[in-house]
Amino acid sequence: MFKYIILAFLALFTTLANTAPVAQTNTGDVTFFAPGLGACGKTNSASDLMVAVSFEFFNSFGPQTNGNPICGRQIQATAPGGKTVTVTVEDKCAGCAQFDLDMSPAAFDQLADPSVGRLHGVTWHLL
Repeated sequence: MFKYIILAFLALFTTLANTAPVAQTNTGDVTFFAPGLGACGKTNSASDLMVAVSFEFFNSFGPQTNGNPICGRQIQATAPGGKTVTVTVEDKCAGCAQFDLDMSPAAFDQLADPSVGRLHGVTWHLL
């Protein structure tokens, strides 16, 4: 019996340790890219309000791609000037630092003119 209690405790601890914090506000750079088939298994276009999060952030929800718990979650991002956009996580970004976001052109356009190329100091959180 004691063995099963320990196993249950270890399973619970492992699950909690592998769960990324969802209520925190993060700050990073935002860029944009031409979406296609993403890590979540969905094909997106430039007009979709979608985002790719960093490999590190994506994988903190689990190692799998299709069916990862972060897939389909929404993020609200706010640029330093106060403009906001709500985007859906559909991909992971190989070149992003932990809290950077890579958005579709339509999503980036909600925050700034694409000629800016990269926004610094964007705050965001999961909804």
